[in-house]
Amino acid sequence: MFSISRNILAGAVLILTMVPLSHAQNVPFVKKHLYSETANPTADIAAALKQARAEHKRVILDFGGDWCGDCQVLDIYMHQSPNAELLAKHFIVVHVDIGQMDHNVAVAEKYKVPIKKGVPALAVLDAHGNLLYSQANKEFENMRNMRSEDVTAFLNKWKAHPAPTPKA
Repeated sequence: MFSISRNILAGAVLILTMVPLSHAQNVPFVKKHLYSETANPTADIAAALKQARAEHKRVILDFGGDWCGDCQVLDIYMHQSPNAELLAKHFIVVHVDIGQMDHNVAVAEKYKVPIKKGVPALAVLDAHGNLLYSQANKEFENMRNMRSEDVTAFLNKWKAHPAPTPKA
């Protein structure tokens, strides 16, 4: 009997994770592994900054967890056009796992991201690690009720400006 109940519960969870979310209803929802519990965000951010300096890009810190449906929707929107192209041209993205709001808390605090207010939560750094933007008021916490265009506007606002061309 227990195994039947467990199978029914597992099936219900599977069905619920495939149910489209509000504005994301035209997008198939497949849960992805985005946030590594064993990653070293300090090292990941340092590597991203090094790459950002070399490529004249900015770094987006994406705080969240694989369990977070809104984080999954943000990832879907980030992979849609024109967002995917904007990200590739202007940003390096670092996913920072927050566990159950109790993992990598010091990293979130360093970048002034109040993860207790909800995730996904974003910060934007310039190529030298200077904090340009820190989500303070749950701006992306309700991604399921936002649109891909909201992400586009954010990326356009914070994209890196092209490197100056040397004068001849």
